[in-house]
Amino acid sequence: MTTSMNPIVLIPARLASTRLPGKPLADIAGLPMIVQVLKRAQEAGIGRVAVAADSDEIVSAIEAAGGEAVLTDPNHPSGSDRIHEAITKLDPDGHHDVIVNVQGDLPTIDPTSIRACFTPLSNDAVDLATIAAEITDPEEITNPNVVKVIGSPLDDQRLRALYFTRATAPWGDGPLYHHIGLYTYRRAALERFVSLPPSPLESREKLEQLRALEAGMRIDVALVSSVPLGVDTPEDLEKARTLLTDQS
Repeated sequence: MTTSMNPIVLIPARLASTRLPGKPLADIAGLPMIVQVLKRAQEAGIGRVAVAADSDEIVSAIEAAGGEAVLTDPNHPSGSDRIHEAITKLDPDGHHDVIVNVQGDLPTIDPTSIRACFTPLSNDAVDLATIAAEITDPEEITNPNVVKVIGSPLDDQRLRALYFTRATAPWGDGPLYHHIGLYTYRRAALERFVSLPPSPLESREKLEQLRALEAGMRIDVALVSSVPLGVDTPEDLEKARTLLTDQS
């Protein structure tokens, strides 16, 4: 077991969005969405929190809210590549050995879910961690936009991931799990991950976490109680506004 870790929470944020342009700066309950995500990450109490931005506008919004942000290349193909650049800039001497990657479009994420994504790395054998929730909506079972994680139970709250898929799996009686795209990386695992080319199953399923599994990296999954609202459309934005306004 790991005796100590020095984690950092990084939030990749991209101003360009095909379905909802400028969404990191969209107002939700009086704050830009990316600032709402920053607040949830700070409330998780894991450690230092910073935003990996692709534009000066996002950096300015975070700094105006008293947060930390770093400007990264706007042309990164994935959030993993963006946080890799960010950690290299923010911590060139390698003091932070664990990186928690929180998506920038999850303004209602429960801070306990962020903490849950971090805890599996207390086991030295784990390279990456992520989270999932049991599927309760029958429509999600066959929805290819709902990614399912297949894993071997380690205890009541944790799985060792064997595969991720858009298909309905595994077969037979038993729970199915909705994968939630938060990740925690050991720094060495992140560096290895971004150095690898896209893998065959990653390209087929359009799921980049399969690159790690195909490379023999271990991913553990913490089970949480609910799936956070991801903001991808104007309708999602209105839902987030309602939820956070009701909580304020």
